[in-house]
Amino acid sequence: TVLQGIILLPLRAVCIAFLALPAWLVASIATFRHHGKGSVPLKGWRRRMIQTALSSLTRTLFFIMGFQVKVKGKIASLLEAPIFVAAPHSSFFDAIISALTGMPSIVSRAENLSTPVFGTILSSLQPVSVSRQDPDSRKNTVTEITKRALSRGQWPQVI
Repeated sequence: TVLQGIILLPLRAVCIAFLALPAWLVASIATFRHHGKGSVPLKGWRRRMIQTALSSLTRTLFFIMGFQVKVKGKIASLLEAPIFVAAPHSSFFDAIISALTGMPSIVSRAENLSTPVFGTILSSLQPVSVSRQDPDSRKNTVTEITKRALSRGQWPQVI
């Protein structure tokens, strides 16, 4: 089993890299020439592309890493729960929840948006950005989450 681990580890790393590239491509296409840059929600084919393609790629990625997740019960719809909480969010396991729930918007540090490859993927989820340098950031974040929650389905769910 140790030998299997030694062989499978590099193979999994290669698979992760090959799944990150199509995810970046999907995110780039879905946000290409979108005039809002986070201030206007993605709609139509752009939103469906993010929900289906990125969700499928993320699920595949976690399956390759050895995670098999089963959902018990019914996931709340956007109109039932415009905001839902995943806690404690201290690891990459939040991505599993995102994939299972149709790639909702997230609350993220503004610095994460400038990360190569993953910044583009993150931007396609239309995150609520939090800036640690801005003293009004906490108030602005609450205002933005409230605006999205009261949009009656215009914005995706916020996790």
